[in-house]
Amino acid sequence: MIIGITGIFGSGKTAVANLFTKHGYKVINADEIGHNLLNKKPIKNKLVKEFGKSILTNKKINRRKLKDIVFNNHKKLIKLNKIIHKPIIKEIKSIIKRNKNIVIDAALLIEAKALNLVDKLIVVKINKKEQLKRTLKKKKYNKKEVNNILKSQLSQKEKLKYADIVVDNSKDINNTKKQVKEIIPRLK
Repeated sequence: MIIGITGIFGSGKTAVANLFTKHGYKVINADEIGHNLLNKKPIKNKLVKEFGKSILTNKKINRRKLKDIVFNNHKKLIKLNKIIHKPIIKEIKSIIKRNKNIVIDAALLIEAKALNLVDKLIVVKINKKEQLKRTLKKKKYNKKEVNNILKSQLSQKEKLKYADIVVDNSKDINNTKKQVKEIIPRLK
C-alpha cells in the first residue's frame, strides 16, 4: 500500500507521516530527496544556469538564497519546480520498487501531478491560527515568507478535494496519533 500525505505548509505532514513508521510503513520525504538532489551535477548546473551563480556558497547550492528568489517570484518558482519535480518523482519511483507499505510525505504531491504514485491520499489539515503559530515558533520563516510559501501552493480547501482521508492536526499530537491509529485498519 502506498499512501500519499500532503497538506499546506506548516500543517504537520511530516509529523503525521512519521507516525506511520510505528505501524510498519517506510516514509519517503520528498523535501529530503529534493534537498539531496540540489547539488547533483546535472541539476545544480541547471539551477545555476536558471538562477545565476549568486545561489552558490562554496560551490554548493545555498537553499536559503534559492528560497529567497523563488518564494518572492512565482515565475521563478515554476522554473525551479520544472527542474526538480521530475528527478524527485524518479527517485520516489525507485524507492517504491524496492519497498512495500510506503508513505510519501510531499507538500506538492497534487501540484506535481504525482497522485498516480499513491493508492490513497491523506490530506493533513490545520486551522490557520495553529499553522501560523507552529511555523513561526520554529524561527525558520517570518510571517511574510510563510504567506509567500502558502500562496505558491494549492489552498487547503483545494487540497481537501483530493483527499481519500483527512487528518485534522489542529490539536495536540495525542489527538493526531489517535486519528492515525484509527486510519491504519482502513488501509488494509
